[in-house]
Amino acid sequence: MVAHNIFSKRNRALLRELVVTDFKLRYQGSLLGYTWSLLRPLFFFLILYLVFVRFLRIGTSIPHYPVYLLLGIVLWNFFAETTSQSLGSVVNRGDLIRKIRIPRWIIVISSSVSALINFLLNMLVVLVFMVWTGADVSATVIWLPLILVEIYMFALGVSLLLSAGYVKYRDLSHIWEIILQGAFYLTPILYPLTVITSHTLQQFLLLNPMGQAIQDARTMLITKDTVTIAEVYRNAAMRVVPVLISVVVLLLGVLYFRKQAKYFAENI
Repeated sequence: MVAHNIFSKRNRALLRELVVTDFKLRYQGSLLGYTWSLLRPLFFFLILYLVFVRFLRIGTSIPHYPVYLLLGIVLWNFFAETTSQSLGSVVNRGDLIRKIRIPRWIIVISSSVSALINFLLNMLVVLVFMVWTGADVSATVIWLPLILVEIYMFALGVSLLLSAGYVKYRDLSHIWEIILQGAFYLTPILYPLTVITSHTLQQFLLLNPMGQAIQDARTMLITKDTVTIAEVYRNAAMRVVPVLISVVVLLLGVLYFRKQAKYFAENI
């Protein structure tokens, strides 16, 4: 009964309409329109590549390091965009919530789907770079969809927590921006994990679902020289830990969002 309600025809139509509206509003008045969803990560990648690879000579020991770097940026941007856009989604749709009775979770889901569409477009660019550089795609690439599901679960859980909390605590937007900046540099995106000499710190960084997912995706798509959580812990079963963290965060997000949803209309 619950599943039927979530995926009912009315809810699917509403979700589709919110996603379309979000895309139109985001690029309204923009000369290049949707092209910006591809250009932003490419410009960011170009700057980081010039600074960290050309000038600081980081990652020279990693095969296909430019596309290795690009993949990490694209995966991180998916998480960052999902959570950042979802954070204010409920408040931004306050008029809609007060006027009609709709499932509140659809608003957050629509923001995450918009970010997912951008991510898929960006992955096309990554695939072009992979073909151009001759990346070493592993047979384990068949598990890549599970990595993407893990990232989405983690991002959605965080999004539900943030969007519900933001209704009452508007400082969350500033706090989350700072956290994202710090987390970006704590996640092995710009640098190979091998530059960290502390084995304990390597283990800690890969307990982060984003760190583990990015490293596993790089192993599957770019090069087998990537250090993964299984290698750092010398135990393949440790792959499950970040996944469990993602599931727990998602469950906490759902529970907290449901608890706070009844107060959204009066607090917005």
